[in-house]
Amino acid sequence: MIILPAIDIKGGQCVRLFRGDMNTAKQVASDPLTAARGFEQAGAKWLHTVDLDGAVSGKRVNADIFISLAKETSLKIELGGGIRTMEDIDFYLSNGIERVILGSVALKDPALVKQAVEKYGERIAVGIDAKNGKVAAEGWVQDSEIDYIDLAKQMEKIGVKVIIFTDISKDGTLMHPNFQQLQAINTAVSCDIIASGGVTDIEDIKLLNRMGMYGTICGKAIYNGNLDLAQAITEGGK
Repeated sequence: MIILPAIDIKGGQCVRLFRGDMNTAKQVASDPLTAARGFEQAGAKWLHTVDLDGAVSGKRVNADIFISLAKETSLKIELGGGIRTMEDIDFYLSNGIERVILGSVALKDPALVKQAVEKYGERIAVGIDAKNGKVAAEGWVQDSEIDYIDLAKQMEKIGVKVIIFTDISKDGTLMHPNFQQLQAINTAVSCDIIASGGVTDIEDIKLLNRMGMYGTICGKAIYNGNLDLAQAITEGGK
């Protein structure tokens, strides 16, 4: 299981949110590059990044930061937030980003996701963020009536290989992942599932690994010292 430490950017700063509420943004590191290099030294191979400003505005906002992280470290960068067009996808994947995450656009424009997957294959991931099992979009401020499993199956049909699933009610809470929903989506589709939201300690990592998750994103638990990244990477086995 791949362990992906997380860097979320808002206003150029490395922050964490509580349950996806932009008003709860709290700076957790002095600067993104220092944080990324620390993760690299701990043995991380991947870095999960989000342009929070981009997620809300629907356009690239902090692109320079993410491109810098790709150039200045050996980490493979996956990036979500504000990626709405083929131009956005081409821009990031030609500037050192390893994998882009399509979120809101997967709900609103599945044809674009299909086009992107046909061109880039596994370098395209879909982020499915849910409240009470229903998909949320536009930086988690818009709700829908679409069931998260139904969207996952739709994405599987058009060729998506990697899905990042977040239960928004768990994100940034240190209250453990939604294991039930993660098990359900992992069983429902053949896609590789990356667990996101609520990871609290090494026991969560052990359980997610036993459940067969492809990867796990860890944010707040690392920043506040609940989770030792090097230990998590060892436990995950990748």
